[in-house]
Amino acid sequence: MDKNMPISRRNFLLTSAIVSVAAYGKATSGRLGLEKDPFIEDLIVRMTLEEKAGQLHMENVLTPRMIQPNFQKINPFTPNFTPEVAEGLLNDQLARIRAGAIGFMTSPEDIDSTILAQKTAVEETRLKIPLLFGADIIHGHQTVFPVPIAEAASFEPELARQTARACALEATSNLGLDMTYAPMVDIARDQRWGRVVEGAGEDVLLGARFAAARVSGFQGESRDDLHSLLACVKHFAAYGAAESGLDYAGTAISERVLAEVYLPPFSAAFDAGAIVTMAAFNTIDGEPSTGSHHLLTEILRGQLGFSGAVLSDFQSELELIKHGFAADEKDAARLALSAGCDIGMASGIFPRYVPELVRAGQLDESVLDQAVRRILLVKREAGLFDDPFRRISEQRARSPAPSSHRKLAREAATKSVVMLKNDDNLLPLPSSGKRIALIGPFAADQENLDGPWSPFVPERPSVPLVDGIRGIMQERANLNVVKGCDIEASIAGGIDEAVNAAREADVVILALGESTDMSGESASRTEITVPPAQQDLAEAVSATGKPVVVVLRNGRALALDGAVRDAQAILVGWFLGTETGPALADLIFGKVSPSGRLPMTFPLASGQQPFYYARESSGRPPQGDSTTKFTSHFLDIPQVPLYAFGHGLGYAEVEYGPTQCNASNLNLAGSLDVSATITNQSRRWSAEEVVQLYIHDRVASLVQPVRKMVDFKKIKLAPGKSETVTFTLTAANLSFLKRDLQPTVEPGEFDVWIAPSAEKGTPTTFNLIGA
Repeated sequence: MDKNMPISRRNFLLTSAIVSVAAYGKATSGRLGLEKDPFIEDLIVRMTLEEKAGQLHMENVLTPRMIQPNFQKINPFTPNFTPEVAEGLLNDQLARIRAGAIGFMTSPEDIDSTILAQKTAVEETRLKIPLLFGADIIHGHQTVFPVPIAEAASFEPELARQTARACALEATSNLGLDMTYAPMVDIARDQRWGRVVEGAGEDVLLGARFAAARVSGFQGESRDDLHSLLACVKHFAAYGAAESGLDYAGTAISERVLAEVYLPPFSAAFDAGAIVTMAAFNTIDGEPSTGSHHLLTEILRGQLGFSGAVLSDFQSELELIKHGFAADEKDAARLALSAGCDIGMASGIFPRYVPELVRAGQLDESVLDQAVRRILLVKREAGLFDDPFRRISEQRARSPAPSSHRKLAREAATKSVVMLKNDDNLLPLPSSGKRIALIGPFAADQENLDGPWSPFVPERPSVPLVDGIRGIMQERANLNVVKGCDIEASIAGGIDEAVNAAREADVVILALGESTDMSGESASRTEITVPPAQQDLAEAVSATGKPVVVVLRNGRALALDGAVRDAQAILVGWFLGTETGPALADLIFGKVSPSGRLPMTFPLASGQQPFYYARESSGRPPQGDSTTKFTSHFLDIPQVPLYAFGHGLGYAEVEYGPTQCNASNLNLAGSLDVSATITNQSRRWSAEEVVQLYIHDRVASLVQPVRKMVDFKKIKLAPGKSETVTFTLTAANLSFLKRDLQPTVEPGEFDVWIAPSAEKGTPTTFNLIGA
């Protein structure tokens, strides 16, 4: 082990994720360099302390429409008001803008909001510094695309780039936005955590590739593009590692795990051009992220080289008090700004206390100046000094979304669905000749199609499952739709009605799962199961003996049980947005073959969480499905997943040939080709297959994961065709961080698999040698 190959930490973060930013166009690096821009330096010199502190403040922008009687507000943080109170609130905000006390504004409800606020800033303030407008454009605006975890199931980063580009076009046109609070790039390995729905799942490589793709999509090929929407990458850092999967809880991980698992997606996002990041709510090793100088300055800016701006999460700088980290609001402002948090979201403590702190000598003005410099550079990069109204246009705001976006939404939805099982080839169903009972609370539901973080009213209502099915079935009289139960409660007579419908049908489609409110922020669940009322419905329907297709609506991995788990066919339908019904119907009736793969592990039971494929090797590993004592498993279940990371079926049967290497040894400075022949054995169906490459380091100075995905490719195979898929490995793919956080590559024996999931395939071996 003495011939280790050192590599730099920054290169480790990139090579461990195998991210190629060049694949996403002409991205500009997120590392601004903080060069001395004469225009910006002159502004800083001319600014008063109050004007400097104002640049650090973000608040919700109010609309002039709010003074109208019966105004229907969208923003949940806007208080209730009469027209008279509304006028006072609006005038107070405009006065703060005129005084230079606001630098950023969030969540406009209409184009009138951005026009009025920006005109006030650039025409009525002393220094004419433009405002920057942001909002939560997570997975759609006028058109709603699948939630991010669903898109990750496509294993197509390019698809995510395209949907992010469509989101940017709509949001910049319709609201004049400059920035979105996305993408979320937190690795999430505990599915009890509700915000799993916003990211790309449990895997570092998948997370990094989707992070880069989404940043590139939001920002476009050039920030000079008026539809370039700045990406604010979140949440820095390790928010997805919250203890017990409980939102806002602390994070107990080592710095090595932080660097090896949770930072690579951020590094990929910054290299793709992101110049804003959002601090997290959680603590890491006792320090709140928003107040941690070690995290926001030493790691983020020192180790990762990020020189853009850091935005707090909603009032997270104020929450330093409740953490017990700050004594009061003034102390919280000092700690957050000194740590490296440049912009406070909605709390108002920066403009309230920072001038006083500087005058009292409790905060060096150079710290304030550096934060202001970063903010002004971000505004410069957004093109706001050249044209504050470049994205603000009443004419564009009235324009409908391009029709191509709806087509893209349907493509994204169909590629996001994962078929977990299809016993006896129950699917696809024929479009005629079968009596179908569509049963469940999500059969005709329209309230839970878009999922969490869809705050804006879409251009057209999203299409429910029942409408998609009716659009394909040739004999609509053969479709019987029964709700059966509510999402979390029974309905009087509901089960009896459902059972009768099932008995009269040839096949049952059960539409079950989570409501929108059961996923997302502040939506942690101790039991990640189908709610009991729906489980009871499934058991009763299954007892009829009719074939059952389960279509899940979910924002996380679920622990499936009983009749749901045992259904003949299961589709993971996620929250698919605008084209939910048509996309699911396309798959159910075979217009499209399923091609999604799980970006997270489905456990046998909730109590296995956190459960993920890349777990460390145990000294007493479980023995397959055995529950023999004195091996690593729970007493009541084997330590295996219900469905593994990467699993997913299509209508074609695909066969993997043996994994082969073109040599038995890999030199530290060389490369090794690993290949397998993939065959579509179907004579009817084409196949889209996600071919996954895994490695395992057999002996290392630190215990390594049982498997680690180091590359993947999605291929298309015509019926009866084969393709030899080849991956090239280098020593960098085999690197890991030592306890001192220095990257290393250690010679030795490695297992390598080309497989359809993290639990399948037979490995072959090769040796990494030092010369």
